[in-house]
Amino acid sequence: MSKNQEFKSVWDALEDDPVRAQNMKLRSALLIEIREQVNKLNITQTKAAEVLCISQPRVSALLQGKIEKFRLDSLVDMAHRLDLNVSIRLAS
Repeated sequence: MSKNQEFKSVWDALEDDPVRAQNMKLRSALLIEIREQVNKLNITQTKAAEVLCISQPRVSALLQGKIEKFRLDSLVDMAHRLDLNVSIRLAS
């Protein structure tokens, strides 16, 4: 009989490395907010590409939630282009 494990997030369950799990949590949160903002704008993917300074295929990947295609720094850049306030809080 297998013992069930509990995780704080899906990324903790999927990633063995806690550093990688934390990176994925941050990327996921940013991707979700960016996607919501783009959807609220009700614009074409071509227009979204112009606003975000990325290609239309990258917008498509973003809207499909393909998180593996985006680095944290590029998501921060896109968030700022949408006038989202991104901040980092450090704790020990």
